[in-house]
Amino acid sequence: MYTEYYGLSERPFQLTPDARFYFESRTHKKAMAYLGYGLAQGEGFIVITGDVGAGKSTLVAHLMATIDRARLNAINIVSTQVEGTDMLRLAAQGMGLDTARAEKAQLLERVEKHLEEEARNGKRTLLIVDEAQNLPESALEELRMLSNYQINGRALLQIFLLGQPEFREKIASDSLEQLRQRVIATHHLDPMGANEVEPYIMHRLGLSGWQGRPSISPETFAEIYRHTGGVPRRVNQLAARVLLHGAVEHLDVIDAEAVETVAAEMAADARKQEERVLPLRSVSSASAAHEPVRDLGLEQRIFELEARVEEQETALRRVLTLLVDWVEGEAEPVSYRHNAA
Repeated sequence: MYTEYYGLSERPFQLTPDARFYFESRTHKKAMAYLGYGLAQGEGFIVITGDVGAGKSTLVAHLMATIDRARLNAINIVSTQVEGTDMLRLAAQGMGLDTARAEKAQLLERVEKHLEEEARNGKRTLLIVDEAQNLPESALEELRMLSNYQINGRALLQIFLLGQPEFREKIASDSLEQLRQRVIATHHLDPMGANEVEPYIMHRLGLSGWQGRPSISPETFAEIYRHTGGVPRRVNQLAARVLLHGAVEHLDVIDAEAVETVAAEMAADARKQEERVLPLRSVSSASAAHEPVRDLGLEQRIFELEARVEEQETALRRVLTLLVDWVEGEAEPVSYRHNAA
């Protein structure tokens, strides 16, 4: 509802990766430089890592939106914990190949023929694997084997691997030495700096039709950085909640106090969720006392779902409050819409 209240054309801080909202922070600019270098080399592996919410998926979305599809066939796979043959099957499906009832040898033959045909047509193939930290060594080894395909000394497939920080530890293992030797560049996505939060927020607001309402005081950005550490997803979460708070409270100016209020609410919500999970931690000691074994994973998911429902209900109550305000005092939003027109 804050989009309508502030006259925005869309939500500026949605969590779903969207290439249109790509912001070239210092670390993302460096990552794109490495990706560009990798594309120019046309072989090997490029590894990009980053913490949860660092912007890896948005980086991929931006890359996919900017490549020349006439010259490069890019395949994007968000990996799960799949073994080697399943990874091969996912890659083949991404290439548009029929994998039904095909054995591994048949899959390899079809992939190789497809890559050779693409190369003869002057088209390169790029395989992007996101969430690579979830891949077992068998899947990574399968990807390494695919990178061996070549024609006339030219690699037929290039691979970008994106994952969380622990992926760097995984590929550092002795068993993946051969894959590590194929890595031509790596980069770790750091959080945004304190001086980047303001241009990041204004960039997203500008793309969403912001016309100066609400106005944002200078100290607001420093407060947002203090609570988020510059992690893009955390900035989005906090900024979206602050705008919702501003709409509910009819604020025309967003200041540091508003950010502090919302940050405190979010921290309280997190504590409630933690309190729901705490009983599960004591259950682990119960097994030592020969008590019945419980499905802790299932219980934790239930607690997490309940916490999400509670958070959604809180947001819904705020939205309903806003609607009631609009109905009871229609003059204010109507006059704003007339002024905006």
